[in-house]
Amino acid sequence: MLRIGVDLGGTKIEIAALDDAGAVRHRERSATPAGDYRATVEAIAGLVDRAEAALGERGSVGIAMPGAISLVTGRVKNANSTWLNGKPLKEDLEKRLAREVRLANDANCFALSEATDGAGRGAAIVFGVILGTGVGGGIVAHGRILEGANAIAGEWGHNALPLPRADDRPLPLCYCGRRACIETYLSGPGLSADHARASGERIAAAEIAERAARGDARCGEAIARYVERLARALASVINVVDPDVIVLGGGLSRIPALSEAVPGRWGEHVFSDQVRTRLVPPVHGDASGVRGAAWLWNPA
Repeated sequence: MLRIGVDLGGTKIEIAALDDAGAVRHRERSATPAGDYRATVEAIAGLVDRAEAALGERGSVGIAMPGAISLVTGRVKNANSTWLNGKPLKEDLEKRLAREVRLANDANCFALSEATDGAGRGAAIVFGVILGTGVGGGIVAHGRILEGANAIAGEWGHNALPLPRADDRPLPLCYCGRRACIETYLSGPGLSADHARASGERIAAAEIAERAARGDARCGEAIARYVERLARALASVINVVDPDVIVLGGGLSRIPALSEAVPGRWGEHVFSDQVRTRLVPPVHGDASGVRGAAWLWNPA
């Protein structure tokens, strides 16, 4: 069975066609027509058309997307690619491609990819974390995405950071209208803003991590605060979901200290005398979104 996955991002759209063993038979990227909904639908469909023409085979289609499909309206909600919000993306893609299309939040697809044949393979419960421009998460239980009654399962980034401390204040305002969302601390822009508040210097998260690795004291302090906050935030996930594995994804997951340092800090916040949850980097990395979209048709 040919499984086609599409990862719809704010700046790029990626397609991959997988065989039953998960091997990639076709791959392509194109720029996202940001701000133009109709052009975005056509760009996705065009990638599918070209993949099937190249392989001479028709496949199932899964889409990893920002936001979610509203259970009330059937339209996109909560997407940071705001031109998608309120639009019947599933309906329009099914009409254009003349078949059923499955859509899921991009963080859910990341989690599904890593649970299927990645860092969480064989685990009963996997929590996939996206630490990038935003903060997202997805839960896979026994091989299936857990969406929840409101289609928001795993959206830990818009919970408040637990137990605010002096250096967490003033509580930053999130674009969602709330204050102290985990995303305002643990996203790339959040790390950059935290460093700016502490040092007066505004630099990107990647540079903070690079300087910290070279011994820069101020940047090292920013990473230490980040590690401690991530430990607090993930401990709350462990207390509720109790996953076997937490897989780190997104640009900030590349900070070397996280997989080793965070488990050393979360124990004091987890309601257990032992924490068996493993925190691991992804196997498929940036490809997990598109692979997870393809695996939306996994019969597991």
